[in-house]
Amino acid sequence: MVAQTTTRETLEASQIHDILRNDRRRLAIKCLRENGDVLSVRDLSEDVASRETGETPAPRDKRRSVYVSLHQTHLPKLDDLGIIDYDTDAKEVRLRDQAAEVTTYMEVVPRYGITWAEYYLVLGILGFGTVLSASFETPLLGALGVPVVATVYLLILVGSAAYHVNSQDRQLFEGLRSRAESPETEE
Repeated sequence: MVAQTTTRETLEASQIHDILRNDRRRLAIKCLRENGDVLSVRDLSEDVASRETGETPAPRDKRRSVYVSLHQTHLPKLDDLGIIDYDTDAKEVRLRDQAAEVTTYMEVVPRYGITWAEYYLVLGILGFGTVLSASFETPLLGALGVPVVATVYLLILVGSAAYHVNSQDRQLFEGLRSRAESPETEE
């Protein structure tokens, strides 16, 4: 039996924050994004348990605990909000287009735990400070000159933006693109 889902245009910010407040729900969404269109609840729970413990395979009791909490709590909640389609009979989970709204909030630079916005802010401040130092002809930067220093920082900025765009979840962009190409008509 496929659980009934509520169709909503957009999620409220409080709903998105409620979804992302739970580590296991965040991991479930991330696993679904990374592993393809459809996953069984068993495969999803094994992946989440492995990520939670850092062990592959995760201990059996951990996998069982994750399976039960996903099946009884987290997947029905995500299904009710229209983030996933959860087929309780087939025990399969599929991300829906509305997941793009949630994944936008999940975006961080994982290795360092900062958002892309914070990264670009720091990069901009460092770039401004370095170009300013070059304009005051400080020993090393003054010798290089303002145009060279500014060019280096612009190249770093462009490289960072290219990496950022390339590392984004393609499903997020495809979901947004399909919404833009086929606007719903209001009746």
